[in-house]
Amino acid sequence: MAETPPKAPAASPFWDAQVHADRRPLLLARNRIVAALRGYFAARDFVEVDTGTLQVSPGNETHLHAFATALTEPEGVARSLYLRTSPEFACKKLLAAGERRIVEFAKVFRNRERGALHHPEFTMLEWYRAGEPYETLMNDCAAILAVAAEAAGTKLLAFRGRTADPHATCERLTVADAFTLFAGIDLVATLPGGEPDTRAFAEAARSAGIRIGDDDRWGDIFSRVLVERIEAHLGIGRATILDRYLVHQAALARPAEDRRVAERFELYVCGVELANGFAELTDPVEQRRRLEVEMAEKERIYGERYPLDEDFLAALAAMPQACGIALGLDRLVMLATGAARINQVLWNPLG
Repeated sequence: MAETPPKAPAASPFWDAQVHADRRPLLLARNRIVAALRGYFAARDFVEVDTGTLQVSPGNETHLHAFATALTEPEGVARSLYLRTSPEFACKKLLAAGERRIVEFAKVFRNRERGALHHPEFTMLEWYRAGEPYETLMNDCAAILAVAAEAAGTKLLAFRGRTADPHATCERLTVADAFTLFAGIDLVATLPGGEPDTRAFAEAARSAGIRIGDDDRWGDIFSRVLVERIEAHLGIGRATILDRYLVHQAALARPAEDRRVAERFELYVCGVELANGFAELTDPVEQRRRLEVEMAEKERIYGERYPLDEDFLAALAAMPQACGIALGLDRLVMLATGAARINQVLWNPLG
C-alpha cells in the first residue's frame, strides 16, 4: 500500500515574530511611501477625502466581484448593500458637489481575487482633476513613481527579475500599436464600422498561435491576447503608458476624436498593471446604457448582476469635465521594495 505523502507545513501567520521581523522593513517603507504621496498631493492643492465603504452598488464592471451584505434599519427593514470595489462613484459625486481636485487612499474589496498581485482587501489610491485633460494624469503617474522610489530608498522598481527606472520618461504606446507590435494582430480590423467582429478577431488570434474557445467573445479574446502576448513587454526598463483603449473596454471613459477609441490608459511597470485612468464620461444617458451592457454581460457569464447607483447617474448631469485614475497602492509598494507577493506589504493580510 502506497504511503500518503506528508502534507506541506502550514505557513506561519503574519503575527509570528520572525515572519513580522522579515516583513517589517517593507511595511515601514510602505508608511514612508504613503506619507510621501500625501505630501505630493497636498503640495498640488488636492483635498484628501474619505468616502463610504458601504455602497448601494459596488461598481458595474463585468468581471469584478463584490462582497454583499445587508443593512437592517432600526425598524427591522433590511436592504442589500455592498463593500465597494472602488470609490469611483462616490468621488464623482463630490466632483458634482463642487470639489475640483480630490484624492483618496481607499480600502476596497474584490471577491474571487487571490494571488501574488491580488488580495481580497487592498488599498486603491484614486485621484481626480476637474477641468483638466487626462494627459495630466500621465504626468502624475511619472512623478509618483519617482516619489515612491525615493521614499523607499531605491533607484529601480523591480518585480520577478524585471526592472524599471522610476525617473525615466514613460513610454507611450497605443493599444492598437501594442497588438500589432507584440501579437501581430491588426486590432482595428476586428472593429469594422466600429463594432466588434468576434469571428475576425478569433481568426487573427489563432493565426498568432493563441488558443481561443468556441464560445469566446470579442472581449474574452482581447483579454487573452493582452495577458499572453503583450503585458510581459510593458514597463520594462521604464514605465509604459498603454493608451487609447477601445470604447468597448472603457465603460466609464469619454470617447476620443476617433470614436472607436476612448481617452483611457493603463500604467504598466515591470509587466505589472499599476493604474487605470481616463477622461470621465459625463453623459448620464450614455453611462446608463454602458453600465446596463456591462451587467447584461456579467449575468450571461456569471449568472449575477449588481444594481445601478441611480444617485451616481443623477450626479453625472452636474459633474464637470474631469479626469480620474485608480492606482494599486500595494502593487506600487511591491515594485518599490522588490516584494514578491502582495501579502508581504500588507500590515494585516488575510490568512
